[in-house]
Amino acid sequence: MGKPVYLVEGVRSPQAKSGLDLKDVAAPYLGHYLIRHLMNKFELPKDQIDEVIIGNTGTPAKYPNVGRVVALEAGLDKKTSGYSVHRNCASGMEAMSQGFDKIFSGRNDLIFAGGVESMSQMPLLFGKEMTDFFISMMKAKNPKDKMKTFMSFRFPHLNPVIAIEQGLTDPFCGKNMGQTAEILAREFNISREEQDTFANNSHHKAVAAMKEGRYDEEIIPIICGEKLDTTLSHDVGPRAQSSMESLAKLRPYFEKRTGTVTVGNSCPITDGGSVFLMASEEAVKKYNLKPMARMIDYHFHGLEPERMGMGPLLAMHGVLKRTGMTMDEMDLIEINEAFAAQILAVRMASKDKSLSSRWGIDEVVGEIPDEKFNVNGGGIALGHPVGSTGCRIVVTLAHALKQRGLKKGIASLCIGGGQGGAVIIENLS
Repeated sequence: MGKPVYLVEGVRSPQAKSGLDLKDVAAPYLGHYLIRHLMNKFELPKDQIDEVIIGNTGTPAKYPNVGRVVALEAGLDKKTSGYSVHRNCASGMEAMSQGFDKIFSGRNDLIFAGGVESMSQMPLLFGKEMTDFFISMMKAKNPKDKMKTFMSFRFPHLNPVIAIEQGLTDPFCGKNMGQTAEILAREFNISREEQDTFANNSHHKAVAAMKEGRYDEEIIPIICGEKLDTTLSHDVGPRAQSSMESLAKLRPYFEKRTGTVTVGNSCPITDGGSVFLMASEEAVKKYNLKPMARMIDYHFHGLEPERMGMGPLLAMHGVLKRTGMTMDEMDLIEINEAFAAQILAVRMASKDKSLSSRWGIDEVVGEIPDEKFNVNGGGIALGHPVGSTGCRIVVTLAHALKQRGLKKGIASLCIGGGQGGAVIIENLS
């Protein structure tokens, strides 16, 4: 048996659709101020943090190790090591899992773990032809050679490679994430109307949570704007005016003629950050901390990339099996809403052994009832800043358990490339 791992507190930035309020905030600055906030709140010595672990997928060329930049910008001592992790959509959860292992094993006592993503600032790239052109120009030794190279230029060389588009396309099966959702919609006979109904509900649950202040404790306002003259304190994404009629007007985006997945029943591309202060029992006592939760265990599981959306089914089954717990014991269930079709398929298979057996699960994982599921809305409304979401859903789960005075919860998400991740936590507040 290892040592208990405490989640002292989890916080996050507001989330905003790509190109909007947070477009000028570089990835490290979506996380460094969260650490500063927690350091100040708990009056921790800046030289007592063992590690900063940050999930990030679109690593900026200017900040090749986002985790280390976050640590130093947060004002932590230079001896505190920092590094970045990448597990696609679950990068923030991967950061937490590595923090868990280091505290569980007794190696570390205080760790900041989370994730950041500026999807607004993911670059446009030059293709091979333009890159070769630049190289040839640099190698040209005299004006004649330079002119010869210059004459080889063609305007199509300027066609950009869209980094975010490449990142959302699986290199193994060749399908983008939306196309994998279409596969599940067909195989599980999930209609367009069912997907739009789910998406509409997500928006209205998120709007209700915002109005009732249920996000207030987890969101730390951020200074933003080109001139750093604006403060953003709420998520930019949930739509109070969402309706079935408006969603029905949207055309399928990934399979134009026969598809059912639209931008309305999918998560938007989003910027945001999130972080947990994780602590050992010794650190809790030493600094008189009052943890909001305990991280019980985690699990990651792989499956075929073209059905990556079923990852939560396998990951939740795995972590429940590891801990000897059941879905019925989970008071709240938080699953990232990458696509409505994907969530609906997971929920169907979780209560039907004939469906889950396809992935080698020989028992019913357990029903996911509406009253326990994503009670404050989910990714379709809030968005999915890829490097952060794996941590963000645990932050939201921890605060929801605290607000409702409930005990246990599970957070899970699908992962591009054909994986799933899941974490179980216990409320202590």
